[in-house]
Amino acid sequence: MKRIKRKYLVAAITLILSLMLGAGCGLLPDVDVATAPPPSNPPITTSNTTPIDAGWSVPAAASQAALLPSIADVVARVKPSVVAINTEVITLDVFNRPFTQKGAGSGWIVSKDGIVITNNHVVEGAKSITVILDDGRTFPVDMNTVATDWLTDLAVLKIEAENLPAATVGDSRKLRVGDWVVAIGNSLGMGTSATTGIVSSLGVRLEVSPGQTLYDLVQTDAAINPGNSGGPLVNMAGEVIGINSVKRAQVEVEGVGYAISTSEAMPIINGLITSGYVVRPWLGVTVDNAVRYNLAVNEGAVIVNMAAASPADQAGLKVGDVITKFGDREITEVNELIRAIQSAQVGQEVAITFWRGGARNTTQATLIERPPSS
Repeated sequence: MKRIKRKYLVAAITLILSLMLGAGCGLLPDVDVATAPPPSNPPITTSNTTPIDAGWSVPAAASQAALLPSIADVVARVKPSVVAINTEVITLDVFNRPFTQKGAGSGWIVSKDGIVITNNHVVEGAKSITVILDDGRTFPVDMNTVATDWLTDLAVLKIEAENLPAATVGDSRKLRVGDWVVAIGNSLGMGTSATTGIVSSLGVRLEVSPGQTLYDLVQTDAAINPGNSGGPLVNMAGEVIGINSVKRAQVEVEGVGYAISTSEAMPIINGLITSGYVVRPWLGVTVDNAVRYNLAVNEGAVIVNMAAASPADQAGLKVGDVITKFGDREITEVNELIRAIQSAQVGQEVAITFWRGGARNTTQATLIERPPSS
């Protein structure tokens, strides 16, 4: 009897399983896609959208911009005028013993009779200087023919050669931000090479050491490496529009180099060539920004030191006076006074407006030539 019941139980289970398998997914409810509820964010239809501009059409492609001049042509034009400069300087080691340190820089020929332009820091303190031309000729420099100007970081030297390929000097005042430029020089002391970039900024002022501020610099992203100093920065016409001088070497700073503009450099170079030094007008004061002091005025240049018998002294100025106008230039800070004095002439009489305490005053000063030691 138990055997028969077990037989019927197995048959029943088999029948149920067969019905379930035959139904397939019949145990799940059917879903009618056509009657499914719409999505919560239905797509936007455009059939009733008002046209923005029914007459608009895709503009025709612009004509291709003019190609840049070949950088190779520019380099070929200027490179014969670029020189490598090697120096030897006597310095002291950690034990205070003298030894000879070698240096390398660049320069460029400004006159076919052998006048070469470079940076002051390239030749400063050198006991010997050698100039190597692009054609491989080497010339020692007579140290008596070297003229330098620390304040503007410029130097001139002379080699005994004739009919040299002089570079053409361009007008840096015509530069625009974005103009292409090429830096050429004795990069890393490994021979003349060229890098290219654009003018990133103009009229830059940069303090490079205490008391030494360079003005009217051309900022460029053309790579300026050690050894490039003194070499030319040229435009696409192959004209020198700057003298490579400073590279901003800091963490997180890339592609920032500076060249002294020719508009700033050439008057200094002219003085170095014709006089051996730069003739500068002199007022005879040391000044600081008035904003740093608790004075009656917070703009201008306050006198913190004054040379005896100087033009400032003879004009009746005193330590503590705040200069707010020099000639026709308003003075709000120190660099404006420095530039105003530099742009004046030796022997020129200049009206100076200053504050002494709470009183405004005016005097006249006659500028003289800056003494060599000042």
